[in-house]
Amino acid sequence: MQDDGPRPGQQVIEVVLPTYSMNPTEVEKFYPSEAKQICERVLTGQLENATYDDESAKEWILLIGNTIKSEIKSLNIPRYKVVVQVTIGQMKDQGVSVASRCLWDISNDNYASVNYTNETLWANVMVFVIYTD
Repeated sequence: MQDDGPRPGQQVIEVVLPTYSMNPTEVEKFYPSEAKQICERVLTGQLENATYDDESAKEWILLIGNTIKSEIKSLNIPRYKVVVQVTIGQMKDQGVSVASRCLWDISNDNYASVNYTNETLWANVMVFVIYTD
């Protein structure tokens, strides 16, 4: 028997498969190596010949953070939330540890961390990217 479609008075049920993506595609994934290159380039460009000064450090933090954030966002990583943390301190024969903790999805979320030092200052940049599904 051949099916000629719905009979009069019969309800038509249309099946629609979900198209919502829960994971980034391979080309949309965040790769920390790309972020590290951006961070190293920006840090070197801003701080290479810099001498530590409290007021200048505040300006550098904002400038470096905003520059890195905009360059990371220009990578093909849609639906990622980008957080950039910049810390700058003076070299004074002391040690420092910068750490963070997060609760996230290990398959899609990631981070990159870069350190920079010169004669008078040290800097640390941490970039966190969180996939928002």
